[in-house]
Amino acid sequence: MNGESTSRVTRIIAPLLVGLAFLLLWEGLVHVYDIPSFVLPAPSRIAESFWLNAGSLMGSLWITLKITLSAFLLAVVGGVGLAILFSQSRTVEMALFPYAIILQVTPVVSIAPLILIWVGFERTQLALLILAWIVAFFPILSNTTLGLRSADHNLRDLFRLYGASRWQVLTELQLPGALPYMLAGMKISGGLALIGAVVAEFVAGSGTSSGLAWRIIEAGNRLDIPKMFAALFLLSALGIAIFFILTLIEHLALRRWHESALRQES
Repeated sequence: MNGESTSRVTRIIAPLLVGLAFLLLWEGLVHVYDIPSFVLPAPSRIAESFWLNAGSLMGSLWITLKITLSAFLLAVVGGVGLAILFSQSRTVEMALFPYAIILQVTPVVSIAPLILIWVGFERTQLALLILAWIVAFFPILSNTTLGLRSADHNLRDLFRLYGASRWQVLTELQLPGALPYMLAGMKISGGLALIGAVVAEFVAGSGTSSGLAWRIIEAGNRLDIPKMFAALFLLSALGIAIFFILTLIEHLALRRWHESALRQES
């Protein structure tokens, strides 16, 4: 038991030590080679800029987080709901799935101007939400559909043999079996929702939403590179937090019965 605890602590500390070593090396190289801050600011200069601009940066972080979470939740509801519909009707799946693929493969950059025009420039945040949702939607739909289709056919036959209804087959066999696929899709979708929100704001080119992407554009235009790096680090931290929260949810949901979680604990 003591060895397991030590191993877990090591797994947590190791990446932190690597990150600290990287920051120290970065700080030292900037000072040794006297690199200007408008080319590559030192971590200490970035931390100072974050402290001075914490109010505006944290406000922008909250706006980006709201758009990301809203798009992610809409993607989960829409993706899972449509996947259930696909699992119940092959005809519906064949009729609608190609259009879901079209949404996935169409670059957000190319359709963002159209979305802004259709929604209206006075409702920029709604346009950003739609664009982030488009990016985040497909992984959940695809993974959940695959999970629902992957239910053991022998168990399906057993359910039918005992007279189970389609609803019972769905809720007691297909959905529990599809949960690992669904959670994997959510882990992908969470990061994509953030990327979609950031890219959409870059393309929108408007400061009305004041998200982190706009802070990066604003700082770059003013050659305030330390502030730009501070906003970038906030975006990275947000993406990492989303990934680890979804990983924790996946672990808690699967740890008692699914092979992938059981192997991690062993």
